[in-house]
Amino acid sequence: MTGTNSFSVSRYGPERPGWTRLFARDSLTRRLDWPILFAATALSLLGSLLVYSATRNRTELNQGDPYFFLLRHLMNLGIGIALMTATVWLGHRALRNAVPILYGLSVLLALVVLTPLGATINGQRNWLVIGGFSLQPAEFMKISIILGMAMLLAARVDAGDKPHPDHRTVFQSLCLAAVPIMILLLMPDLGSVLAMVAIILGVLLASGSSNRWVFGLLAAGVIGCVAIWQLHILDEYQINRFAAFANPDLDPSGVGYNTNQARIAIGSGGLTGAGLFHGSQTTGQFVPEQQTDFVFTVAGEELGFVGAGFIIFLLGLLLWRACRIARDSTELYGTIVAAGIVAWFAFQSFENIGMTLGIMPVTGLPLPFVSYGGSSMFAVWVAVGLLQSIKVQRPMSA
Repeated sequence: MTGTNSFSVSRYGPERPGWTRLFARDSLTRRLDWPILFAATALSLLGSLLVYSATRNRTELNQGDPYFFLLRHLMNLGIGIALMTATVWLGHRALRNAVPILYGLSVLLALVVLTPLGATINGQRNWLVIGGFSLQPAEFMKISIILGMAMLLAARVDAGDKPHPDHRTVFQSLCLAAVPIMILLLMPDLGSVLAMVAIILGVLLASGSSNRWVFGLLAAGVIGCVAIWQLHILDEYQINRFAAFANPDLDPSGVGYNTNQARIAIGSGGLTGAGLFHGSQTTGQFVPEQQTDFVFTVAGEELGFVGAGFIIFLLGLLLWRACRIARDSTELYGTIVAAGIVAWFAFQSFENIGMTLGIMPVTGLPLPFVSYGGSSMFAVWVAVGLLQSIKVQRPMSA
């Protein structure tokens, strides 16, 4: 067809000539979920300020450069946005075909951690250090589990062969998820294991699988926790963390120090906080790992209830929009992927904020988008790219 009013059809819908494609009703730009982009970007930029506040005076960490962590956090953000853009461009459907490769690579990287090439950082042997850059394979394993389980559970349903996943398919998907979980238990990285269990539950619920699998998984989780405790799989520092959670007054100057200082920092913030860069706990360096695990304490102390509440609002906005994407997807595969991301972000946010408040045990899980860390930043922005792809590739009539 020719003429000035003609247009072709692309995978994102009708493609109009010239700059009008950017603003047409059916364009990629219009189809993007802008509230999710706003929430993720605002959280990341706010996180950069909190990371800078937590590290600008810590010369033993920043190598004498107060902007050391700030610049790297922003660099990680830039790479994360580039990865999101690439994910949207490729599309979640194209990535579906590459799931076996992505899954195999993530498992391989995790296995390398168990070799002498693995590194121990902050008491956890779950890192790879390559050329001065640290990588945490567990973050990417979360994505591979979501994509892998979604591929298996949705294959016959999206093809029209089954109304919902059968028992054999569910069992296969659980076996796929069990491999990385077993590797993480060998590290051991209990925090990532708990996050993956939450992801698996979210995926099963969204897939329409029988509730017997959900209840069975919960029962298996309880039995597994008892077995892990009885077999002494956990390291001593992890056992001490649970002991400090159960009894905060057990050792306030030892294993309970982090949690006690975190609650002091948050409690001192009041309604509006002491002001950015003016928190006494943060400036005095009383809270360990404040740029990563305990970054929420900076917001609580320096921005107060209002600032901390704004972070929770942004996380809630992102989760709400992601739930809508899962609900509106016209294919089960997209629904499962979006639901898995919701379960991941929701659990990890609750766990991170909860451990700073003393209502959850300390597990070392970062606060999505806010905590310092390249692996975490890359993974969560890839997840945003998957959500955007599910949104933009949905037919306009859906």
